[in-house]
Amino acid sequence: MIRITVAALLALALSQPAQAARKPAPAEDPLAAVMAGEFALQAGQLPEASRWYLQAAQQDDDAGLAERATRIALLANDDARAAQTLKLWRQRAPESLAMRTAEATLALRQGKARAARRELLGLLRETDDTGWRHALAALGSGGRDPQLSARLLGELVDEGAIPAKLEAWLAFAGLAQQLDQQALSERIVGEVVRRFPQEPRVALLHARQLTRAEKTDQARKVLDGLLPAAAEDSAVRLSLAEEYDRLGDPVAASQALAQGPQDTLTYGLRASLLAKAEDNIALGELYEELRQQSAAAAGADQFSPDRRLLLGQIAEFLKRPQEALDWYRSVPGGEQRAEAQLRAVSTLHQLERKDEAYAEVRRLQGDAGSEDDARRNAYLLEAELRQKDEDDAGELDVFARALAAYPDDLALLYSRGLAWERRDRIDRAEADFRKILVIDPENVAALNALGYTLADRTTRYQEALELIDRARAAAPEDAAIIDSYGWVLYRLGRNADALAELRRAYTLRKDAEIAAHVAEVLWVMGQKDEARRYFEEARKLDPENRSLQRALEKTGA
Repeated sequence: MIRITVAALLALALSQPAQAARKPAPAEDPLAAVMAGEFALQAGQLPEASRWYLQAAQQDDDAGLAERATRIALLANDDARAAQTLKLWRQRAPESLAMRTAEATLALRQGKARAARRELLGLLRETDDTGWRHALAALGSGGRDPQLSARLLGELVDEGAIPAKLEAWLAFAGLAQQLDQQALSERIVGEVVRRFPQEPRVALLHARQLTRAEKTDQARKVLDGLLPAAAEDSAVRLSLAEEYDRLGDPVAASQALAQGPQDTLTYGLRASLLAKAEDNIALGELYEELRQQSAAAAGADQFSPDRRLLLGQIAEFLKRPQEALDWYRSVPGGEQRAEAQLRAVSTLHQLERKDEAYAEVRRLQGDAGSEDDARRNAYLLEAELRQKDEDDAGELDVFARALAAYPDDLALLYSRGLAWERRDRIDRAEADFRKILVIDPENVAALNALGYTLADRTTRYQEALELIDRARAAAPEDAAIIDSYGWVLYRLGRNADALAELRRAYTLRKDAEIAAHVAEVLWVMGQKDEARRYFEEARKLDPENRSLQRALEKTGA
């Protein structure tokens, strides 16, 4: 029986020659197969990893090995091997909730509605509090077809299978909203409201559903009814403000936050909302309130560092840059000092005192008494300001100086890689992303960035797929990585598979770039009416998004 950690496997695998994963392992040696499978996994060769892990699971009776083999096969979209490894897992751990969840997931992926429904019902009937969570996970991320997941969810509700627990009903109602199934969402939310009429979280869910249905007057009425509860419960207060903001009323959101005890975080959120609403009168009143309250609490001119920092930010919102600069410069030593110094540089730049701004940021970069992170952030800020000034040479010079001082800093390399990509210097971007991977071979952000760049800006699709698969192995539920995966599948011509992944990414995160990707694939597949709907959603989220602009230009939508 093999019991070996992934970390140990990696250490073993990485100590072998690079060709080890491609050599056949001895049939009697499951450890060799595991090592080869792990090496293939870390190389982004998921089909190879799936094959090796199936071989290992067949040679050893460890349930954990069968589980890992199943998960890798599912990640590789290898349904045939997933079925084989799942059979082994079932034999070794028949009562495992994780195994039964995998059964439901595979059935959903294969479009086997009856089998999926049977497994989901079994999970929901578990008496402890984990069964329904496993069913939720399978429904939310297991299937390729959101319509099938929605249909099965509706059937489970009809059968009364959802446990009589508030958390469970809230979770499944949230899933219906994520699946973008308005009728189903309304039905489930109505049932939750009927079952738990006095619960503030239910009212918030109801308001969100009404907002999605563009029933804004009804949504506002529900939110207004929660104001008394908000004064007594900080969690309700924050959620209420979020829903008012979602409704398009940041002033009401700020007013909701104004109830109950206040702290620096609350004041900061209120200020951001009022700035968003461009309500300078209310923002000015908040500024004066905070200034007077802070002075009274700490003594004349004895503001705490965090309040000085916040007052500077509010002064910026009010477009009083000189006052903001004075507040930032008054922040004494401490953890707020480094942020205040960077904000002071930005404020000088806003005041068109650019020579002073650049001189000050250079001083921060050379301050040997500062922490390395603070000095590194000063380089990143200068690069950002040079970009705003459209000073290409200046921005690249900043990165050159920064990397001379901190040659292996991952944040600097990543930012410079993005800067090269913006300039269409894909070779240079690739070099920086690859240097990150030399330093940190499992850096998920760099794997995803390089994989997506190759998929989007070159024809090296297979190489891109392997990089993205390495990222997926580390973070299989990350929306950005799922989007990259869907995009490379599209570039490979696998439109139906791409659309399924991109829809899943958009379910997890409402993002303009993901919406644009969904729209482009739909357009190419001839589903132009639905594509236009996603293009419109992308415009609402971020009309200037580069991926959206490229997709609109390409499709003519």
